[in-house]
Amino acid sequence: MRVNVAVDERKEAQTIFLDVLSVRPKRLYSFFKRLFDIVSSLAVLIILSPVMIGIAIAVYAEDHHSPFFAQTRLTKGGRKFKMYKFRTMCVDAEEKLEELKALNEVDGPAFKMENDPRITRIGKFLRTTSLDELPQLLNILGGSMSVVGPRPPLPSEVDEYTAYQVQRLCVKGGLTCYWQCSGRSNIGFDEWMDMDIQYIKDRSTWTDIKIIFKTFKAVLKRDGAK
Repeated sequence: MRVNVAVDERKEAQTIFLDVLSVRPKRLYSFFKRLFDIVSSLAVLIILSPVMIGIAIAVYAEDHHSPFFAQTRLTKGGRKFKMYKFRTMCVDAEEKLEELKALNEVDGPAFKMENDPRITRIGKFLRTTSLDELPQLLNILGGSMSVVGPRPPLPSEVDEYTAYQVQRLCVKGGLTCYWQCSGRSNIGFDEWMDMDIQYIKDRSTWTDIKIIFKTFKAVLKRDGAK
């Protein structure tokens, strides 16, 4: 994995790195995790297919462009894949990002702003309800993502990671994680990275179950959704 790493030495001196035991394969856990990913994603896709069709029609009706958005992300080992979402921004959102970077409201390499002008009307609703994430069930079914795991980052974000932060790529990226169910946009970048490293240490079937139930609660409360 080739990643450009800019390391703040003082910060690294205070950071605890993962040990071999934390990242070694857990074969039985991995088997049941993948089985759960397949069964749950397929079941939800079937059950929510009418909802997803309705969302696709609503997104297309607003500006007559594709309702889906595919973006290159990184997962375990820095492997690239296309992550799918319902499109919540105008079609030229990527081109407009450069002129908005000075208005970034979060620390670290990620970009967030409260009233992003690129977000469409239907997109605002999809984001606050997390419905824009539903197409990632296809990623989960195909094996490029898991239900639970660190949120897959952009390659440009990983280029700015420290050696400590790169460790979050030791496991497959997921739909939800500690960060996703604990306030997400209300959490600083460094704390977000710490949460992902902690997940890698804690990961187990029971941990995944707890995260899934906490995610349902967070989605209903729209906690940190923007």
